[in-house]
Amino acid sequence: MTTAQQAPDILSPAFAADPYASYRVMREQYPLIWHEGMQSYIVSRYADVEKAFKDPVFTSDNYDWQLEPVHGRTILQMGGREHSVRRALVAPAFRGKELQEKFLPVIERNARELIEAFAADGSADLVAQFATWFPINVIVDMLGLPREDHARFHGWYTSIIGFLGNLTQDPEVTAAGLRTREELAAYMIPVIQERRANPGDDLLSALCTAEIDGTTMSDEDIKAFVSLLLAAGGETTDKAIAGVFRNLLANPDQLAAVRADRELVPAAFAETLRFTPPVHMIMRQPSADVELSGGTVAAGKTVTCLIGSANRDGERYADADRFDVFRQDLTTANAFSAAADHLAFALGRHFCVGALLAKAEIEVGVNQLLDALPDLALAEGETAEEQGLFTRGPASLRVTFTPKG
Repeated sequence: MTTAQQAPDILSPAFAADPYASYRVMREQYPLIWHEGMQSYIVSRYADVEKAFKDPVFTSDNYDWQLEPVHGRTILQMGGREHSVRRALVAPAFRGKELQEKFLPVIERNARELIEAFAADGSADLVAQFATWFPINVIVDMLGLPREDHARFHGWYTSIIGFLGNLTQDPEVTAAGLRTREELAAYMIPVIQERRANPGDDLLSALCTAEIDGTTMSDEDIKAFVSLLLAAGGETTDKAIAGVFRNLLANPDQLAAVRADRELVPAAFAETLRFTPPVHMIMRQPSADVELSGGTVAAGKTVTCLIGSANRDGERYADADRFDVFRQDLTTANAFSAAADHLAFALGRHFCVGALLAKAEIEVGVNQLLDALPDLALAEGETAEEQGLFTRGPASLRVTFTPKG
C-alpha cells in the first residue's frame, strides 16, 4: 500500500525548484486543494483545467483584482457582447493577411538584428541576448513607436510580469508594478491622441480607428490593451523560444531532426507549450457551485488552474513527462487555435488572441537562430534551469557555436 504524501504547497521553495514532481502528487492524490494563503482552490488534472477554461460557469471576474491594478480594464475582464466586440476590434491585426504582409517583416528584422549582435562572438545567452528582447521589440515596432524606446518598454514589461507573478505579495514588486501603470499611461495616452489625429500604417493606428457597430476603443481601452500585449505577448514568446531551444538541446536527436526538416519547427513549439508552458497557472472564478475532481467549489471562490500540471497529465498524454516533437496525441495543425489539444493558450472565449503572432515569432526566431548557429550547443556547465511560479522558463541559456565570419 502506498502512503499518501503531504499535499504540495505551490509557494514553497521545493515547488519552485521542481513543480513537475509536485504536480504528479497533486494529480494523483490531491486533485483539489484549498490554499489558505492564496485564498484559492488549486486544480491540477487536465479534465478539470479544461472545464475551467471552457464551461460558461467559470468567469474571469478574478481579473478585476488580479490584473486591473497593473493593466486597467482589458478584454480579459470583459464578458458577453462587450468582450466579443472588443476582441473583434483587436483580433484582425494578429491573424491572416494583416499579420503576414504587414508585421512578418517586422518580426524578421528584429530577429535578424538581435542575432547579428552576437553571431560573431562564438557564445551567447539566448535568454538575456535574444528571448527577453525579441517579442518586446516586435511589439514596440508593430505599434509604430520609436525604436529607441525598446529598452524602456523592456523595463515596463519586466515590471508588469513581476507584478502578475507576485504570489507572495512582495511590497516592492507591487509598488514597481503600480508605478509602471502610471508611467505607461503618461507615455501612451498622448501618443494615442496624436495617432487618432494622424493615423498611420501601424497597429496603434489600427486600434485607434477600429470600429464595429458604432463601438470604438477609448484611449484608456487602447492603453490597457498595450499593457496587456506587453505582458501576454511578451511572456509567451520570451519563455517559449528559450524553452524550445532548452528542450531541443536536451534532446540532440530531435534538434538534428528539426534542423534537417524545418517543417518540424511548429511541432517543436507545440510540444514545448505542452511540456514546459510559459504560463503555468491561470485563475478563474465560478458563478455557481461546480463539481470538480475531489469535491465542490463554491460560487465566487477563486480557482487556480495549473496548466503546467494539466499538460503533463498521463490520463491525457502518453509518456507525458517526455519531450517528443513526433508526439501523436498533440495535433500541431490545431495547436495555435481555439481547437488546441493543449492548454497553454487557455481555451474557450478567452483563448489567447495573439497565438498566431506567437507562432510567427517562434518560427522566425527558431529558423533564423538555426541558420546562423549551425553547430549550436549548450555551454559547459550550463544547466538551463527553469525559474518562476506563475510564469516559468529558463533563467539563462548559455550556448556556444562557431563564430560567424
